[in-house]
Amino acid sequence: MLPSAPSRRAFVAGSAGACAAALCACTTYDARPAPPPAPAPAPPSQPDAAGAADALAGASDIPVGGGAVFPDRDVVVTQPTAGRFRAFSATCTHQGCAVGEVREGTIVCTCHGSRFAVEDGAVVEGPADAPLPERAIEVDGDQILLA
Repeated sequence: MLPSAPSRRAFVAGSAGACAAALCACTTYDARPAPPPAPAPAPPSQPDAAGAADALAGASDIPVGGGAVFPDRDVVVTQPTAGRFRAFSATCTHQGCAVGEVREGTIVCTCHGSRFAVEDGAVVEGPADAPLPERAIEVDGDQILLA
């Protein structure tokens, strides 16, 4: 008489158990703690006790015929002519990208190529069809402040 073979059901159950045990043995767990959350972005500049806001830049930092973008403050400051400063939103009116630079007398949005005049924020080249909104600034000595 032949020894009895295990049933198909018993074979499958045994094989599944062996596979599960092998997978559990191969699993590792990372015991390192989770990294701390990223720090919150700095809040916008707040006026000090005397009411003066933090300076954006020194007047000498803004080139005549050019400007500088301050993305953390959503503002671009230009100096179209010597001693005359203007400020505009740094958010492009086309699709809301941040403008990236000021070059060749224009404020340039690097997302889709819109260009705006440093004099008044007017559209020089689309696809934007609306000018950059003006922002209020003050020049106090050599410091340019958001008003």
